[in-house]
Amino acid sequence: MDPAPQAHPILSYVLSRLPTLAKTRPAGGDGGGGGDFDIEQPPVHTPSPRTPSTAGEFELVERMPGLRHPSVLRAMTRAVADVSAARSALQVLGPRPDHELVDSSRAIVAAADAEAGGSRRVPEGDLEACRAVVRLEETHDAYEALLQEAEGRLEAVYRSAMEGKDLEEPDGRDESAAAAAGDDAAVQEEVIAVLRQAEEGKPVESFRLVDRQLRHLPEAFGRIQGLRVLDVSRNQLEVIPDAIGGLDHLEELRLASNALISLPDSIGLLLNLRILNVGSNRLRSLPDSISKCRSLIELDASYNGLAYLPTNIGYELVNLRKLWVHMNKLRSLPSSICEMRSLYLLDAHFNELCGLPSAIGKLSSLEILNLSSNFSDLKDLPASFGDLLNLRELDLSNNQIHALPDSFGRLDKLEKLNLEQNPLSMPPMEIVSKGVDAVKEYMLQRWLDILLEEERKSIAAAESPQAPTTPSAWLARSVSWVSDVSGSLVGYLSGENKTEKDAYLDQQY
Repeated sequence: MDPAPQAHPILSYVLSRLPTLAKTRPAGGDGGGGGDFDIEQPPVHTPSPRTPSTAGEFELVERMPGLRHPSVLRAMTRAVADVSAARSALQVLGPRPDHELVDSSRAIVAAADAEAGGSRRVPEGDLEACRAVVRLEETHDAYEALLQEAEGRLEAVYRSAMEGKDLEEPDGRDESAAAAAGDDAAVQEEVIAVLRQAEEGKPVESFRLVDRQLRHLPEAFGRIQGLRVLDVSRNQLEVIPDAIGGLDHLEELRLASNALISLPDSIGLLLNLRILNVGSNRLRSLPDSISKCRSLIELDASYNGLAYLPTNIGYELVNLRKLWVHMNKLRSLPSSICEMRSLYLLDAHFNELCGLPSAIGKLSSLEILNLSSNFSDLKDLPASFGDLLNLRELDLSNNQIHALPDSFGRLDKLEKLNLEQNPLSMPPMEIVSKGVDAVKEYMLQRWLDILLEEERKSIAAAESPQAPTTPSAWLARSVSWVSDVSGSLVGYLSGENKTEKDAYLDQQY
């Protein structure tokens, strides 16, 4: 529930430097450990407002030196206080529910509301539980929105205090505004020139406007019928117009490194889209309609705030070859992802994954898989993992995996394997230290031993002694048979087990 440093670096930095907002430790006792450890209140002292304390903070302050200015921290207090209050409420409510549970709960609630006034098929207690799940999800959504808003406010404060200037200095603001206005005018001229070219009937197949501080993409772009490539990466776009769905021939859409909070539903109309890059934005979800882009072969949604992927994404995107969803907040992958039979690369590192779908082994084309840095959440792999027979590169580092699945030895094509920072007991660490070939050999032998043991048990069961033939044993079997037959006959005569054909025979005789 705390803001993640990778998603909200400025917010995390400021929170760690405002001790009045941190939880206090209970006094007294042995002085050793009363109360839970709070990541925002280190055991010895609160970090200095001017001194970074971690490698990430050193990098942040080097890139944004204005963070050391006292007036900057004072101006950030209100945003941090909002987040602190919301975080305290969420600590009482509990963790965010699973996305598929939320979907099913919403469906049950909607069906129950539609039946209002009639007889409800769902017990009131179950219905209330579903409503509670939906409310909890909405509360977490509101909290995520608050984090995004707070991070945006902090960025605005920082921009006003660049190079250590006080926030109250008007001249700096005026000069910055004038410069920004000049840049905007130049960018708009380029945009207008392209639109005019399209209106005059001249072919426009590609439009690239990268790192130009573009703040607005006109609706008229949706009328450039011949456009195949649109690249507006590294700008300041907050909204993509619905009209983009009119680009029937668009094959490549690059929207990375903007300030997008959502994508329009009309994106599902881009039936010829092959490459979509929406990485490094502020997306909390992808529209369900994205599943309609059946021509997609590459999808990059990394470095966002995604908590889930569309439930049916795998059923529709059957041609997808590469999927990047790392550096998000995914707690699970939808089971439909197992239907992506063309998937070659899946990168889901640095999320909050608690596991993988049980049928993950159906990804028969998968060659590169990165599940590293899901930390304490990822503890095991499904039994079907050994069905990924074409897997060549696998990164499972920085998780809490205790044992590889018994079927792991079947991954004959595996060439690169990273198991660092896992509490592995199977295979033993001395085997892991010898490299990928040693791990494969060990797990393969274990797999063969299991198969041999199952075969031995099967043979032993087949060769077991015949049933005893003594008079008493024969009598016991006969009594059991008579009881079974009489029970079946009583059931038939009472009509419990009659088929439609039986009823027809009764009428004839």
